[in-house]
Amino acid sequence: MARNLRWALLIVAVSSLVWTLEASEGDADPRYKSCVDQCQKTGCVGDNCFQHCKFSADGKAIDGPWYMQEPLYLRWKQWDCQSDCQYECMMAREEERKTNGERPTKYFGKWPLKHVYGIQEPVSVAFSALDLAIQFHGWVSYFILVYYNLPLQPNRKTYYEYNGLLHIYAVIVMNALFWSGVCHSRDVELTERLDYSSATVLAGFSLILAIFRSFSIQDQSAKIMVTAPILAVVATHILYLNFYHLDEGLHRKVLFGIGGVELVVWGLWAALTSHPSKWKLRAFFVASILTMCLRMLDFPPYKGYVDAHALWRAAGIPLSYLWWSFVRDDAVFRTTVLLKKAK
Repeated sequence: MARNLRWALLIVAVSSLVWTLEASEGDADPRYKSCVDQCQKTGCVGDNCFQHCKFSADGKAIDGPWYMQEPLYLRWKQWDCQSDCQYECMMAREEERKTNGERPTKYFGKWPLKHVYGIQEPVSVAFSALDLAIQFHGWVSYFILVYYNLPLQPNRKTYYEYNGLLHIYAVIVMNALFWSGVCHSRDVELTERLDYSSATVLAGFSLILAIFRSFSIQDQSAKIMVTAPILAVVATHILYLNFYHLDEGLHRKVLFGIGGVELVVWGLWAALTSHPSKWKLRAFFVASILTMCLRMLDFPPYKGYVDAHALWRAAGIPLSYLWWSFVRDDAVFRTTVLLKKAK
């Protein structure tokens, strides 16, 4: 009985802690809540009215006659009634706070960001798209290098032993950036799940790649010993997020944990290696640490658009360029070494 009571108290304590972490001052504000309730009844916040907030007697939304509806190519930016009301009330309340000399506050755990054509975080979306373009450019330039500018084996395979891993990495990182951009555009439960899952796969695979390259692991049994526990952690975390609890705080801790181990691996190799492009590896290591520190920052968005997350996304762009630059140098270095051994 006493044991069950302790467990019950623990669950209550944890639940209270989670509620405290997830609740925000903004969405708990009585004036904000009153605004949202009124908007959902009237369909208006001040002079802004939403046609899709009007309902018929049977509870179905009324979009109005055809001549009042926007064309299909413009209607994509429309949110549902509740989301539009929450956004307009948030902006109205923040304007009041600014007029009264008060600091911005968070709503549902996030800073108030201005939408652009229905895009929730336009600056983060732009930086994610640019980073994806840099990753694609780096992958294509690497592909051209190893298949057209470097010698190939008689069976038309590359001498560079990490070629297959890097192709897989390119697909995984571009997929993660794509879903990151989608989630920043429309932050709903489905896009969050896809974003978090993709980011977890990327973190796990990046760690595997770091260990394989840093320790020059070629033996298949050693590869399995490295890969199996990392894949187990990645799979468990993804299953937890998708089928138990979509916990942003836990997700961030897992990514920081995996990323921290990866940085230790790259850092050790960067300090000990005699690689001809070791300065790029060291620069990548230092820049990665600074970028991770930037990810930990948290401040109100500048002009309603640029927050710490957007800056973190921006910092990833030169990091991606530096990474693929090192990969190309590494491909040339390893191909030269293996060719000398073959002779």
